[in-house]
Amino acid sequence: MPSYLEFEKSVADLEGKVQELRTMNRDDDVDVGDEIARLETKANQALADIYAKLTPWQKTLVARHPDRPHAADYIDQLVEDFTPMAGDRKYSEDSAIVTGIGRFRGRRVAVIGQEKGHDTQSRLKHNFGMARPEGYRKAVRIMELADRFDMPVVTFVDTAGAYPGIGAEERGQAEAIARSTDACLRLGVPNVAMIIGEGGSGGAIAIATANRVIMMEHAIYSVISPEGAASILWRDSARAQDAATSMKITAQDLVKLSVIDAIVPEPMGGAHRAPDIAIRDAGNKLESALAEFDGMSHDEIRQLRHEKFLAIGRNL
Repeated sequence: MPSYLEFEKSVADLEGKVQELRTMNRDDDVDVGDEIARLETKANQALADIYAKLTPWQKTLVARHPDRPHAADYIDQLVEDFTPMAGDRKYSEDSAIVTGIGRFRGRRVAVIGQEKGHDTQSRLKHNFGMARPEGYRKAVRIMELADRFDMPVVTFVDTAGAYPGIGAEERGQAEAIARSTDACLRLGVPNVAMIIGEGGSGGAIAIATANRVIMMEHAIYSVISPEGAASILWRDSARAQDAATSMKITAQDLVKLSVIDAIVPEPMGGAHRAPDIAIRDAGNKLESALAEFDGMSHDEIRQLRHEKFLAIGRNL
C-alpha cells in the first residue's frame, strides 16, 4: 500500500476497502470481483479529481513525498555505465551530491544529482539532500571535467536548500554556491537541469543554472521554503500554505513566468505511484532538450544560456 498524504484520505479509504476485499477473495473463495472493480474505478476517479486541482501547498507535499523517486533512481534507470566520482580534492566527500559520468541514450554525459535518501540510514548519509560546501566544489570539479572532454551536463535537483550548519558556513558555503553557479554559466557544453522534487534556494540554483530547466509536474522551485517565507513575512511558519500560494512555486506558475522551460507530466497521483513511467517520461524530455544543442559551438551554447537568464530579469 502506498503512503497517503492528508488530502488523499478519501482515496486511502477506498483503496483500503479494495485491499480488504482482495484478501477476503483469496481466503474465502468469495467472488467479489465486481465490487473490487467498482471501488477501483471510484478510487481512480477520486484521485483524478484531487490531482486536477492541487493547491501550491498540496503540490509541495507531493514534491516531498517519501516514496517519490530520487536522483539515484533517475540515474539508475537513465544512465548506463555510471561511474561515480567522490570528493572535492580540497576537504572531503559530500554524499548529498552524487556525481559521475556515464551514457544517456548513446551520449556521454556528466551527471550531478542531489540525493535525499529513502530510509533513515540513507537520509542521514546523504544529509537529507542538503549539501555542504564540499558538495558544490565536487559539482564544480565534474563540470570542469565535462567542459574539458566535451560532455553535456545533466543535473537532477532535489533539495530543501544548502546545509546551514556552522561548519558549512565556516568552510565558505555562500562562496561555494556562487562558484558552482558561475561554473554552470561558464560551461561551453549544454547543461540541462531536471527538478524532480524540491528545488530550494541557492542550494538548487547552484546546479540548476542551465540551458534548459525542466520540472516534473508536481515539483516545486523557489528561493526559500514556504515555511521559511512564512516565518520571515508573518513570523508564523503555520502560514506556509499562504506563502506557497503567493510565491508562485509550482511548475505551472514558473513556466508562465519563463523561469523554467518545460514540464514533464506525472502519472496520476504523482511520480511515486508509477516511478518507472515518470522516470521514462523525464528521460524523453531530457533527450529532446539535449538534442536542441547538437551542432552548436561552445560560444553559441554559452551565449544562449546567458541570454536565457538575462531575459528572466528583463521580462518579469
